[in-house]
Amino acid sequence: MLQLLTRNKTMILTHSSSFITHLLSLSPTSTPALTVSSSPIHRSPQGFIGSILRHKFRGYCSSRVMANSVKLVQNPDAISYLNQREAAEVDEILMGPLGFSVDQLMELAGLSVATAIAEVYNVKEYNRVLTICGPGNNGGDGLVAARHLYHFGYKPFVCYPKRTAKPLYAGLVTQLESLGIPFLSVDDLPINLSEDFNILVDAMFCFSFHGTPRPPFDDLIQRLVNLQNYNEINQKPSVIASIDIPSGWHVEEGDINGDGIKPNMLVSLTAPMLCAKKFCGTHHFLGGRFVPPSIVDKFKLHLPPYPGTSMCARIGKVPQVDISSMRENYISPEFKEEDVEPDPFVQFQKWFDDAMAAGLKEPNAMALCTAGRDGKPSSRMVLLKGFDKHGFVWYTNYGSRKAKDLSENGNASLLFYWDGLNRQVRIEGSVQKVSEEESESYFHSRPRGSQIGAIASKQSTVIPGRDFIYQEYKDLEAKFSDGAPIPKPKNWGGYRLKPDFFEFWQGQTSRLHDRLCYFPQEVDNTITWKIKRLAP
Repeated sequence: MLQLLTRNKTMILTHSSSFITHLLSLSPTSTPALTVSSSPIHRSPQGFIGSILRHKFRGYCSSRVMANSVKLVQNPDAISYLNQREAAEVDEILMGPLGFSVDQLMELAGLSVATAIAEVYNVKEYNRVLTICGPGNNGGDGLVAARHLYHFGYKPFVCYPKRTAKPLYAGLVTQLESLGIPFLSVDDLPINLSEDFNILVDAMFCFSFHGTPRPPFDDLIQRLVNLQNYNEINQKPSVIASIDIPSGWHVEEGDINGDGIKPNMLVSLTAPMLCAKKFCGTHHFLGGRFVPPSIVDKFKLHLPPYPGTSMCARIGKVPQVDISSMRENYISPEFKEEDVEPDPFVQFQKWFDDAMAAGLKEPNAMALCTAGRDGKPSSRMVLLKGFDKHGFVWYTNYGSRKAKDLSENGNASLLFYWDGLNRQVRIEGSVQKVSEEESESYFHSRPRGSQIGAIASKQSTVIPGRDFIYQEYKDLEAKFSDGAPIPKPKNWGGYRLKPDFFEFWQGQTSRLHDRLCYFPQEVDNTITWKIKRLAP
């Protein structure tokens, strides 16, 4: 059986709209090299058609792919805020002794802005983005943000009324034009910007601006101010995302007269300006991620840590929402009977390849649902490790809760959910253990640390604390430090679910989802599959 997390030397990926062909060149000490045709069905020497790899692929299929990466800073008062002089001094240090160039900082700032927008505003509901750019660095940040938003799947437009001939800015314009991003004049814009755009990026003025905005920026700022009036008459307004400071605000005192822009989102760069304390919108982010320790120490900055690889960190609590109002209006291609494969295993392969091509995180993650003799159901997420016409395989501890359930009731169900594609697959059937040889082969394909972890953990038993399991692991790590093969525990191995039902679900608008199901039937002593549509 071809294991899903098999050790391999090379992997070549090619894909059409419906499938990826995986070509694996296995270790000479393992199974023979795999020959794969261009068919969506992938076969190993043992006949396995499901080949799911250790390698991870990521992308911006949906803003929700990365929505959970934002770290919260619950107390905004604990964050440092810069005055205008300090902000200017920080920039001088960055672009002086620390060796940053303007274009480097602009690229990081624009990427941070685009990332923050994608964290909050779903590309399906907030697709059309107008970035209003001023003539200075803030405008440059907006141009960069527009480019990244395009690559994130949004449809950006740019209003850049006071262009500069400086090569840096001319290059940014060229980059956007090469992507076909429209540049609109002020006269091209509707008076009510909500008529044409879902998101308005305010990139007009930064902390160094002094005085009163001149035309045409005074008019553009007023149009942003007027959005709240449209909101009052129950028209859905665009949301406003301001970069660094809301244009027209005083950098330290904020919206002095109370009649300025009231953005929904503020993306502070480097560190928040003092005016950010007056920000009353829903989403405040810190972006940039380029502040070195020397500046943190010099200005005694207290800034939130950036989680993982994220380019932004949320300041303050996530706004409370009415859970009952949370819903997604799915937009997907129609899923018709004439479009599906007659064999559900081939159809699953096609959809799995689509999930791989879309860069979804762990597309082989599935909810495994079991029930014991008492009929009480239990669910957990596990990882699919292979599949063929005989069934779907995963591995676990034979002393676990799911193993106990399966020993009493050999029926189970699997659920795959591929959020970015608006798809689910349900599979039901009977479950049996895989052969000891298959379990042995897969166990030794795992990373050495995972092998030790499988021995250390008596899964589902009560333990006194994390230190206990960690010490068990460390003791075993020392025991097997000589590099010799680690023996597979006798109480560890795989299960195979043999399907007797498939449902392929495609989300659609107005909850009119597509649900195509496969039921086995015997015709002339041959099992075939009958396809039926269920009401959503």
